[in-house]
Amino acid sequence: MFESYLTGLAVSGGIIIAIGAQNAYVLGLAVRREYHWWSAGLCMSTDLLLVTAGMFGVSAMLLAVPEALAVMRWLGVAFLAWLAVQGLYRAATGRQGLVRDEAGERGLAPVLLATLGVTVLNPQVYLDTLLLIPSVGAQQENAAAFVAGAGSASVLWFSLLAWGGSLLSPWLSRPMAWRLIDGGIAVMMAAIALQLAGTGVDRFV
Repeated sequence: MFESYLTGLAVSGGIIIAIGAQNAYVLGLAVRREYHWWSAGLCMSTDLLLVTAGMFGVSAMLLAVPEALAVMRWLGVAFLAWLAVQGLYRAATGRQGLVRDEAGERGLAPVLLATLGVTVLNPQVYLDTLLLIPSVGAQQENAAAFVAGAGSASVLWFSLLAWGGSLLSPWLSRPMAWRLIDGGIAVMMAAIALQLAGTGVDRFV
C-alpha cells in the first residue's frame, strides 16, 4: 500500500511539475499575490477529480482489454520523451521570467474562471490524468493508495507554487531561473520515460 502511495506521489509529482500553462498561471498569480491560494485550490481539486476518474475508468477498461495497457504505456513513454525534449529546448534557449502586472487587481471570479480555462482547455491535462498517470496506476497493487499519492503530489506542488511564488518573486523574475527549472524538469521526464519503457510489455499484458 505504501509503495503504491509513493509511486503515485512520484509519478504524478514528476508530471505536474512540468511547467505549463496551468502552473505558470498559478505562479504568476502568486508573484502578484492575486487570489493565488484560491487558484491553487481549484487546481488541486481538478487534478484529484480527473486522476480519480481516469484511474478507475482505465482500470475497468483494462479488465476487458488488457492489450490497451501496453498501448497506453508506450504512448506515455512518447509523451514523456516529448516533454523532456521541450524542457531541454527551453533550458538551452531560455525564456522570459515572470513579470509583475501593475495593471490592477482583478476580482476572484475572473481569476477562478481563468484558472479553470488554463486547466480544462489544455489537452495536456487529459493526457496526464486520463492516460499517463492511470496507465502507471493500473499496475499498482493498491489503486486507492496510488490515487491518494497522486492527489498528495498535486496538493504539495500547488501549495508550493502559491506560497513560494510570492516569497521568491524577485528570483523567479529572472530568465536564468526558468532555465534551471526547465532543465530539471527535462531530466525528470526523461528518467520517468526510461523507467516506464524498461518495465517490459510482457509484464503488463
